[in-house]
Amino acid sequence: MSVDAAVPASLAELDRAVAECRACPRLVEWREQVAVEKRASFRDQTYWGRPVPGFGPADASMLIVGLAPAAHGANRTGRMFTGDRSGDVLYAAMHAVGLASQPTATHLGDGLELYGVRITAPVHCAPPANKPTPAERDTCRVWLERELDLLAPTLRSVMVLGGFGWQALLPVLAGAGWTVPRPAPKFGHGASVTLQPAEPAGASAGPAREPLELFGCYHVSQQNTFTGRLTPAMLEDVLAATARAAGLPVTG
Repeated sequence: MSVDAAVPASLAELDRAVAECRACPRLVEWREQVAVEKRASFRDQTYWGRPVPGFGPADASMLIVGLAPAAHGANRTGRMFTGDRSGDVLYAAMHAVGLASQPTATHLGDGLELYGVRITAPVHCAPPANKPTPAERDTCRVWLERELDLLAPTLRSVMVLGGFGWQALLPVLAGAGWTVPRPAPKFGHGASVTLQPAEPAGASAGPAREPLELFGCYHVSQQNTFTGRLTPAMLEDVLAATARAAGLPVTG
């Protein structure tokens, strides 16, 4: 099944369209199964159980790109990195550098606001074992391309969480109007590269592109944060560098 070809005219329209997507049968079955079976500690809650759209202001100059919603995190709450331990680490760091109004994210309507930054993912449905297939990633790609197109007037920097997100994002950026060097830049914590706009003939239709600063950061998974591979200070450093590249004020 393919994604609807209609082009949303705003991020609000895009978010609504993403939340209704049923293009990947395996992901639809899994996310809905999890929403019914639930985790015991959340048995009294109603799970979102749908694709999770991006989160943040429509004029964001900075974008954070993750992997996919967590089964009992964003798939439960309906908002990226909300309601799980990865989100606890990410939002605490964002608050520490001045990108979020509070250090916690527990549910929709909890008062959380992001300042100049939006959070999205290359895959919008929770996948089994946290591993979407290449075909599922490619099917979901159209949503990220449209998101980049709508953000293009203000977008100046991107922070990618993890190698999967990095590899998934590079071809999307190339298709969305930026030139990706060859050989492709390698992922690494703190890695950075400046992407220039593509020539007009090769760029997608839509707003003109500006140079884009791309930064890599280890993913905020428990595997990384519990072992010390990614510390709060390391995360805050890359967040701050990405924010500065976007022209955003940094605190802390």
